[in-house]
Parts: sequence; structure tokens; C-alpha cells
Amino acid sequence: MRLVTYVTAVEAAPRAGVLLDEDQTILDLQRAWEGMHPAEAAPESVRSVLGLVEGGTGSLDTARELVASRARLGGALVARSAAILRAPIPRPPQMRDFLCFEKHLLQAYTSLRRLRAERTSDPEAAMLEMDAKGILQMPQSWYERPYFYHPNRLNVIGHEEEVRWPWYCEQMDFELEFALVIGKPTFEVSRERALDHVFGYTIFNDVSARDEQSRESPGTLGPGKGKDFDTGNVLGPCLVTADEVGDPYALTMIARVNGEEWARGSTRDMHWKWEDCIAHVARAETLVPGEVLGSGTVGDGCGLEHMRFLKPGDVVELEIERIGVLRNRFVRRPRPPQDAA
Repeated sequence: MRLVTYVTAVEAAPRAGVLLDEDQTILDLQRAWEGMHPAEAAPESVRSVLGLVEGGTGSLDTARELVASRARLGGALVARSAAILRAPIPRPPQMRDFLCFEKHLLQAYTSLRRLRAERTSDPEAAMLEMDAKGILQMPQSWYERPYFYHPNRLNVIGHEEEVRWPWYCEQMDFELEFALVIGKPTFEVSRERALDHVFGYTIFNDVSARDEQSRESPGTLGPGKGKDFDTGNVLGPCLVTADEVGDPYALTMIARVNGEEWARGSTRDMHWKWEDCIAHVARAETLVPGEVLGSGTVGDGCGLEHMRFLKPGDVVELEIERIGVLRNRFVRRPRPPQDAA
């Protein structure tokens, strides 16, 4: 199934739905359930996508029954053109973003060194010095375990929502990432059983302020304000259940800016597989249903790797086979006054 969270021009409260008819129609799950059970209150499992994920296989079975009964539920059908999509899970209980693609890291470290060198009086000498000191070089420890950080789960937006360019950034960037959603409590799971805990997959645009990131990286604590700003995490357009995706390591990934292809890659190039990431995190820690894990950027999948950055007004489209296209416009506004609410 292809699950969405949506609103309409006349109904602002988010609702859960299933995409049908080659994504041209949405079956509203709550209205469909109420149509089938008019005398009963709708359970949480049909009120939100997160509720459905938390409900487990029983909730999925209910959703499939509602889809099978769509012919009798005309009042629960909404034209996709009349809906505005939000992130499938607008406020995930947790987010973790990994670094699974070796090619991206090798190229990104080189570009970050170049960005830092360009701020010096002698960029060539600065590059030689960083190379000699091993600054922003590929760490050997990356080959020993999967790295991750926590994106801000409260800064999530969805398909066709505007990304608000942070005022302190001059070099704005997108990142084409594959993402999964955990489907059941996961603790001390083996690598062999890890994929059994995946509910489904979506697309993640890990928006990055590259100039700020290059200034913060010497601290080694994390990306900080290079990543953390309102609208900086984009998920969507839908959450596709694992059974519909099939092999997660056979999906083409494409990035376009204003219709021009900037990057193309594949999930098969993940050095660290989802099994590695899940088993690593679940050591002495419980993952809960609805958590989002990002793959990190596919090789060539961001402007930094090409030393090419976005301009205000650019439209970024990220596409992953069997999931769809996640589209957003990047909008720059004047710096807001301090102490603004």
C-alpha cells in the first residue's frame, strides 16, 4: 500500500489515506472505516499513518479490507488533485540519519575541504595543509560501524511544501536519501531478522546549509545549524509498505533541479545495508514503531559533490523507483527580526 497524510483546502486537520488508481485517488481511511462501521468510533489506527504503523499487522489488514471495499465507499474517496500532501508521518517519534554510501562521503569530504579553503587568503595552500593534517578525510572507523546522527524530528515537512532557506546560509543544498520506517518494537535484533521490523519506505531530502556545515565540522560533535532549521527535513510523498517495494537494494534514485537531472544512483550501492543499521542501533536500545531511518546521501546525490548549489526559487525533485517523486521549492525570505515569535 501507498500511505499518505493529507489535508484539503477546506479541511486543515491531517488525515490518513491510501493512494489508488495510479496515485490519482486517495481512500480516506477514517471515513472508509466509518462507512463500514457507522455505529462505532474510528480507532486510532485509521486516524493517522503513525497510528496505523503502531497498530501492526492487524491495522494493515484492516486497511487492506477497506481498500477491497472501495466500491461501496464512494464518500471516502478524494481526488488526488484536491488533496495537499504532508509528510507521511508529520512528527516521527524519532529520526536517525546514517552514512551508508561510500562514494558520497569520499566526494563530500573533498568538497568540504575546498569550501573551507576558499575562505582563506591562499586556498591552494589551505588545501595542502588540510590534506597533510588529515582534516576532513574519510575516517577509517566508518568502515567498522555505521555512523548516524539525529535530525530534528520537529522540523519535518512534506511533498510540495516550501523549504525556507535559513538566513545565515549562502550555499544551500539538497540530499537525495532513501528512508525506512520501523514497524514494531525493535530491541537487540539480529542482522538476519532486522528487515522483519521494517514497515515501509519513503524518500528523504536532508536539506543542508553547506557553508555553515563546513564551519561547524571541526567540532566533530555533529552538523548543528548546518542541518537544524525549520523545514530542514523533507519526507514523502508517501510511505510504501515493504511488501510493495520488494527488494530495497534494487531501486534507482534520481535528483533533478528545475527539471535538469543532477544525480542518478541506486540503493544497491549502500555499503552499510539496512540490516546493519537496524542491528547496530538496537544494541541496548529499543526502536519504536514510526521511527524514521535515513540512508545518507547516494553517491553524486547532492550539490556539494558537484560544487554546485541551489538558488532561491529552485525546485528540487527527488525520485526513487517504486516510491515516487518528492518535490519542493526553496524559498528565501529576509532575515526575521530578533525575538520574533
